[in-house]
Parts: sequence; structure tokens; C-alpha cells
Amino acid sequence: MTDSVSSNGDPADGSDTDAVARFVERFALFLVQSGVPRMPARVFGALLVTEEGKRSAAELAESLRVSPAAVSGAVRYLAQVGLIVRARDPGERRDHYEVTEDVWYEAYADRDKQFEQWSLLLGDGAAILGRHTNAGARLNESRKFFDFLRDEIPNMMRRWREYQREHGNQAGESG
Repeated sequence: MTDSVSSNGDPADGSDTDAVARFVERFALFLVQSGVPRMPARVFGALLVTEEGKRSAAELAESLRVSPAAVSGAVRYLAQVGLIVRARDPGERRDHYEVTEDVWYEAYADRDKQFEQWSLLLGDGAAILGRHTNAGARLNESRKFFDFLRDEIPNMMRRWREYQREHGNQAGESG
């Protein structure tokens, strides 16, 4: 399940592979409850617990005991929403999928265009319905929310970088 598992299946670093598998499933369930489809949630969890943060589609299918087709759809979804990237190491013939060390930062930092599109669409809807109507006012309030997020996220991301500098940002550091 993880890079820390030796070739005979025993945890090389003392981690309990059953506990790791249970964690991946608990993490996936949490994501599912947040709206992420089940298989992408499982694949994302499986990638997060690997030491290198990357796996081929075949490795993911094997570790999760699912079909390659299930992994294919899951990685397509995860790449589309910006949680993983598809890559290939020099000299390798197969692609792999990976999470970056800063996956959450990247996922949220890239939302500006999406929030802008939401804002424009909701503004159009409010104008069509009329801001004086309940529906138009509701759409306009939603538009303002996305405008607020667009204004606030850069500041929040800057503060996150400051926090990392102050508290350490290396993998494995607690803080």
C-alpha cells in the first residue's frame, strides 16, 4: 500500500499496512461525504499515503484491489479538479499520477478563474431576474460571495506561506 512496505509486504518502517489501508478508506469516506465520488476519493487517499506521493495506474489498481478502468476514471477526475498531476519520469514508459507536497495550496490557489466564472454567471442570472426579486437578490448575494472569495484567497495564500516559513513546511514536520 505504501512505499514503506518492503517487497515481501512487511512494513519497512514499522507502519501497519492494515492500519494504513483503514486510514485510506476512512479518508475516502470523508471525501465522499464532502461530495467527491468514491473511487477518486480512494485513489487520492492511496496517493497521499505513499512515501513518494506517486503511483502508476496499475499500482493503484493493485493496491486498492480495483479494476484499471476504475482507476482510469478516478485519475481523470482528480486531474481535472487539480488534486493530482499526470507525469512520466525520464526513461520511463508508463505515466504515473502524483500529489504534490503542496496539493491543498495548489488546489485552492487555482480557484480564482472558477470563482470568476461563478460570479459572472450569477451576476447574469441576477440581472435577468432583477435584483429586486427574491431570486435575483439571492443570486446577487451568491455573486458577492464569490467576489469576496476572489479577493480573500490571495491574502489567505500569502498568510499560509508566512505560516509555513514560521512553522516549517517540510514533509514530516509537525507544527
